[in-house]
Amino acid sequence: MYEFSMTEEQELLLESLEEFMARGNYMEYFKECDHEHKYPEKACNDYIEAGYHLLPLPEEYGGDELDLVSNVLMTMKMYELGWPALALPGSFLQVDNILAYGNKEQQDKVIGEAVAGRKGYTLGFTEPQAGSDNSAMATRATHKDGKVILNGCKTFNTGASVTKYMMCMAREYEVDNPYKDMSWYLVPLDAPGVKITPIPKVGCHCIPTCEVRLDDVELDEGALVGKKCMGFYQLMKNFETERLMSCAVNVGEAKCAYNVAAAYAGQRVQFGDIIGNKQIIQEKVCDMRIKILAMENFTLNCAWRKMQGEKMGVDISLLKRYTGKAAFEVIDDAMQIMGGIGYTQDCIIDRLWRDQRGFRIFAGSEEIMVHSSARQLIKEAAAKK
Repeated sequence: MYEFSMTEEQELLLESLEEFMARGNYMEYFKECDHEHKYPEKACNDYIEAGYHLLPLPEEYGGDELDLVSNVLMTMKMYELGWPALALPGSFLQVDNILAYGNKEQQDKVIGEAVAGRKGYTLGFTEPQAGSDNSAMATRATHKDGKVILNGCKTFNTGASVTKYMMCMAREYEVDNPYKDMSWYLVPLDAPGVKITPIPKVGCHCIPTCEVRLDDVELDEGALVGKKCMGFYQLMKNFETERLMSCAVNVGEAKCAYNVAAAYAGQRVQFGDIIGNKQIIQEKVCDMRIKILAMENFTLNCAWRKMQGEKMGVDISLLKRYTGKAAFEVIDDAMQIMGGIGYTQDCIIDRLWRDQRGFRIFAGSEEIMVHSSARQLIKEAAAKK
């Protein structure tokens, strides 16, 4: 039975984050970074100096090994307080993966970057011709004289121009089944043959998204992460956690938009009265709050159950589909409540609206979430007959 209430430690953590953001007064700075498409280095350095980026890391690397639910709560809170999407320092996902599958040398490299407050690596999975269709991946690993040579093109690599490594998925071309033929390689992004090109995008301007070309990139065989030809199955572990954390962002950004719009409804006067006294605005506020409560509880439910060791593939796919759509609806309603001011770049709703739209695509689109869960749901229902 799922029962959730925050511990005293979790409450103190969230209170300290609120105090940190209030002291920094970063909103104007974040607006500037968004407009200029630059990484919010000053705020990130403050966050790192405060040590928040260390909390999820293993104790042997100076961390506190923060549990998954606490990580989700922390992520929700930071985005509720207005932090720009994808620009929060920390490498929880990368550390989680490298601890599960990497050797000690690889762990030291990736976690060393995380300890310094930098992204541990960018994930090189998607390709121009292979987005939702993973089987169309064509990046090739060729083995010769104790070396592995990579050729291919990866796209939509978050932060590739500001990190040292890429966790690259490549085909071995040893068997016909592509899912049993993919391997992970840890690629230094300063290696000869690597070319990184930024991709302009609608939102998430505070973190670069890039295309990475690999032309005869030569690595030692020791660059293999985990088991050869098991990369896709290793990645499935990443997908569950990545999707869960993206849902935490959805909840946080929806809360941020709600807080701004609800406060505005209590202040904006039209026709001699505040707009919050108009039934049509009250209806929007109520529906926004219902969606936030549903998103938040579903997200914490999944995080708690995953901590108990449950397999969460189907439910996290459903969560990803629901929170992506519901968060965007909340933010869109917030923009409607704000009216013209909400559509200007002086208002945070503009950034939230642009940034959150991408989260309906990142880490698996809404349509793929249906594809990955509906058949299992139908099978389970049929088995009960």
